[in-house]
Amino acid sequence: MTVHHGTLFCLGVILMTVGGVMVFGLGTLHSVPLFLLGIFLGLGGVGLLISGLCMAMKNLQAAVPGHFLLHPRTGTRFNPQQAVAIQRRLDRIRREMSADSVSSSPEPEPSLPSTPPPWTMEPPPSYDTVMKSQDPSEQL
Repeated sequence: MTVHHGTLFCLGVILMTVGGVMVFGLGTLHSVPLFLLGIFLGLGGVGLLISGLCMAMKNLQAAVPGHFLLHPRTGTRFNPQQAVAIQRRLDRIRREMSADSVSSSPEPEPSLPSTPPPWTMEPPPSYDTVMKSQDPSEQL
């Protein structure tokens, strides 16, 4: 934990403690403004404590297997030189793609032949032949 995170953490604990003492110790005996100030300080301490913990977890580099919150997001590990090189390469690829789409005309579809190909199967039997070949007992 860095000094900044530790400072937020300690300040949050101190504010929570002071707020709790004001709410439970002094606020109910003396006046409503002290009670409200204690609540305000306590909630501010909770906010500082949570923000300090979140910032510490965000910068935590320990690899805890199976816990996605502690791992940095993928894709954010490029140094500035790599980022510039990748951006230039992507721009070059985009320019090539756009140039290809403008310069090339769509290929024409092959036209169908004017006559159909010759029939290679034998013709089906006629209706009379089929009806005569059926057994009369099968007809209802």
